[in-house]
Amino acid sequence: MPGAILCPRLKSAIRNSAFLFIGCVLFHAAGTWNLPLVDRDEPRFAEASREMIERSDYVIPYFNNHFRFDKPPLTYWAQVASYKIFGENDFAARFPSTIAAALTALSIFTWGLRMGGNRVAWWAAIVFTLSLQTFVHAKAAVADMWLVLFVTIAHWSGYELPRACLTNDDKRSTFNVQRSTFDWLWWPIFYLSLALAFLAKGPIGWAPLLTVGSTIFFTGNKQAAKRFKFLRGLLLTLAAVALWGIPALIQTHGEFFRTGIGLHVIGRSFRAMEGHGANSLGVYLLLLPFYFVTVFASFFPWSIKLPWLARRLWKKRDKIDNYLISGAAVIFVIFTLVKTKLPHYTLPAFPLLALLLARHLAAAQCSTRTFRNFAATAGVLLFCVALVVPSCVARFFPAADLFKQSRDDLVTGMEFGAVDFTEPSLVWCFRSRVKGFMTPLRRDSVGQFMEQSGPRFVIVPTNLAPGSPSDWKRFSSHGVNVAKGKHVDLTLMLKPE
Repeated sequence: MPGAILCPRLKSAIRNSAFLFIGCVLFHAAGTWNLPLVDRDEPRFAEASREMIERSDYVIPYFNNHFRFDKPPLTYWAQVASYKIFGENDFAARFPSTIAAALTALSIFTWGLRMGGNRVAWWAAIVFTLSLQTFVHAKAAVADMWLVLFVTIAHWSGYELPRACLTNDDKRSTFNVQRSTFDWLWWPIFYLSLALAFLAKGPIGWAPLLTVGSTIFFTGNKQAAKRFKFLRGLLLTLAAVALWGIPALIQTHGEFFRTGIGLHVIGRSFRAMEGHGANSLGVYLLLLPFYFVTVFASFFPWSIKLPWLARRLWKKRDKIDNYLISGAAVIFVIFTLVKTKLPHYTLPAFPLLALLLARHLAAAQCSTRTFRNFAATAGVLLFCVALVVPSCVARFFPAADLFKQSRDDLVTGMEFGAVDFTEPSLVWCFRSRVKGFMTPLRRDSVGQFMEQSGPRFVIVPTNLAPGSPSDWKRFSSHGVNVAKGKHVDLTLMLKPE
């Protein structure tokens, strides 16, 4: 009899999971093929993955023939796999983020089922999926969604391990799923998720350790601490990271660590990088509430319920609420203290916020019809934005436009240079055809570069474009330098063989 009951439940769970995953993939993939990669991060990731394939080196990433130490390799590996399936194009570069976002929604859904049943599971997955920051980064060729996925799985497994200290007597917070013979898997899942989160975006992937540590500290549950086996677990995490990290350190003589951790982790903590953050104490103090303000845009449209949720949690919360709050707070506090600031940095907290909101909407007897109508409206609007906006703004991307105009005249082996506009999008677009690398040029070195033997081309601001022989070809485009927020007017001068 129990088996007969379990079988339909299992079939229903599998059917719902498949529906959610496929729906999320289709939703997030919409429009990703119409918008050129956005400077600067997207082309850097996409090109580094392409150069991995060209070099057959899957340990050290390169961009434009130079080391790229900004991020660990997990995102590049995912993009390489996508290129093998879809080819080296904008859609393929972004598709891994789509998959990561769909897997995150699926993780939230399954966690929600174990935490509060079908309604909490669906609502939490929908809240996360239809949040503005999720919508944007699920379509972006960057590392953030892979970080979010594995931080979420780590938080989930960290929740499952000490069940006893997270269980209350009230129906809403008590686990109603019987203990399984497979519960021992939560331990390796927790520590391997930490390793994969590190391989996605570095030490911030270990934030769940602070969540778990703070939960154990405030509950005083020594038995729960024993279940985590922290020493052995951390050795497992480090061993998994070392499979890539040791070869990377050896090949770069330690430079990957010095630059990747020293500059891009520690450096971001103590100074603003690329103009994102505060370079003075006064501005730093002024920006301390940054994420507590930007969350209302990043978590939109659900952020309109955050004040209501905060009031409700202030009056009454259980141990599961405390765990979810701790996880979100750890992420917000870390990035509040870091000097470099960007609105999407707190994205790993969104699955926890989604679960919190879903639990309390369900507990407050929110109407399913009201939630469904609100979610459907948000989903349709975002889907329309995804289909319409990329086509409208694509013409303002000058690198993609110049490549489209000149591609029939480009030949393999061509050298090319650029003046002033040396954004990564040029490398991504033109290397797909010419295979050579971009040379940044000074204004007074254009003539010398073009006088060298062999076919070549240079991209310069139109007002600086010199006269050229009659057999040279010229192409012009204007648009926006997204990275700098400036209008640009560019000319490509091409010298054939």
